[in-house]
Amino acid sequence: MTQSSCEKVRDVAGIYLNPPEAAIVLCVDEKTQVQALDRTQPIRPMVPGVPLRQTTEYKRNGISNLYAALNVASGKVITKMTVAHRAVEFIDKKAPKELGVHVALNNYAAYKTDPVRT
Repeated sequence: MTQSSCEKVRDVAGIYLNPPEAAIVLCVDEKTQVQALDRTQPIRPMVPGVPLRQTTEYKRNGISNLYAALNVASGKVITKMTVAHRAVEFIDKKAPKELGVHVALNNYAAYKTDPVRT
């Protein structure tokens, strides 16, 4: 049985406002396809009366994906950069097994896989 939108909002808000004891609550999002660009010429520094100058030409060095997780209790942000954007890159195998982990995610397909749910 699927939850209604209202029930989902109550669940997410409830876990933020009243997190379980001995559990980690994370709010996760990603920024995909961040272009790694490099200028073809060095940037010229500012000097009095002359603004910073840089060329508009750049070299493409591929793309990266940025994941960020906010630990709701501590306010600490955990980040991870990956080359691919799949479930296997998303999973952190170092997560403490003795603690419950509650994660708020969007509907990206990679998050719906069995390894991520586990």
